[in-house]
Amino acid sequence: MNLIYGLGVIFVVTFIGELVYQALPLPIPASVYGLLIMLICLQTKIIKLNKIKDASDLLLKLMPLMFIPASVGLINIWGEMQKILLPLAVIIALTTVIVMVATGKVTQYIVLLEKRGNKHDRNIK
Repeated sequence: MNLIYGLGVIFVVTFIGELVYQALPLPIPASVYGLLIMLICLQTKIIKLNKIKDASDLLLKLMPLMFIPASVGLINIWGEMQKILLPLAVIIALTTVIVMVATGKVTQYIVLLEKRGNKHDRNIK
């Protein structure tokens, strides 16, 4: 029963995200609105995590199935993809490195700020 309730909650939040997308003229996908609404509901304890955990675990297990249609689509256009395979591989490699470096730098900066904050807290006492 918890699974059905959890799926219902997730679908309702997703539907609300769709409604927000239709109402606001912003170029933000409905799924992002749904995720933000879910985050707010979980943080404010409007939705309890244990009530949707079973459903979310099930959806995560099923997620690889959602990539099958995209993979089949790539196979269908493989001839055209071969022409741009090298530039695509270079772009993917470069952007991966850029994202990794940026993530590392931001993480280092946040850790530095936390250390400074802890030193400041000790000096106040």
